[in-house]
Amino acid sequence: MTGAAAPVTAADGTGTIRVLIADDQMMVREGFSVLLNAMPDIEVVGEAVDGREAVRRVRELTPDVVLMDIRMPEQNGIEATREIVAAGGASKVLVLTTFDLDEYVYQALRAGASGFLLKDASARQLADGVRVVASGEALLAPSVTRRLITEFSKLAPAPRPTAQAYGDLTDRETEVLVLIAQGLSNAEIAGRLVVAESTIKTHVSRVLVKLGLRDRTQAAVFAYEARLVTPG
Repeated sequence: MTGAAAPVTAADGTGTIRVLIADDQMMVREGFSVLLNAMPDIEVVGEAVDGREAVRRVRELTPDVVLMDIRMPEQNGIEATREIVAAGGASKVLVLTTFDLDEYVYQALRAGASGFLLKDASARQLADGVRVVASGEALLAPSVTRRLITEFSKLAPAPRPTAQAYGDLTDRETEVLVLIAQGLSNAEIAGRLVVAESTIKTHVSRVLVKLGLRDRTQAAVFAYEARLVTPG
């Protein structure tokens, strides 16, 4: 993970991050609820047993972060993530998986998930992951995320983005996009390019707006699939 998550102001205007847990295993839901509710800045506001219920609960509760299992009955985590993202709300999805090099996780990232965590993550890793995704300031576990994207972007039938799409970026914005894909934080990019961190934040915002992307994880997937960063 690149640096600490920035302070988060939740959608309800408080400093508390509101979380929905979607997993078909009751023990997983209960275990994560206990761990997260023990954190002073995180509150579990609801649970879902499958993807269909997760989509419905997101509409009802508008959580800041959804912890989304990939493999669930009725509707899997990929389709649920796609629906949640397409709805255009502020809720961000953090995918849960049992192993890191999972093609289903890659598909969830392409669908709009903001990152992923292994189910055996420690309490600290779980809480930090929620904070990072809620803040949108850094890639989650960038070394693992890059390895996942590298592995499966090579299998994509064709680069999803067009040259025209990223041709709208300036040279500096393209440079920043490549560094995002390499897992660097804003502070690290600022140091590499010898500019103020606030300048990098502006570049990142412009990159996301121009490419129609939600966050840095989406930007990393875009960069690999556009072949701006060479897989491997």
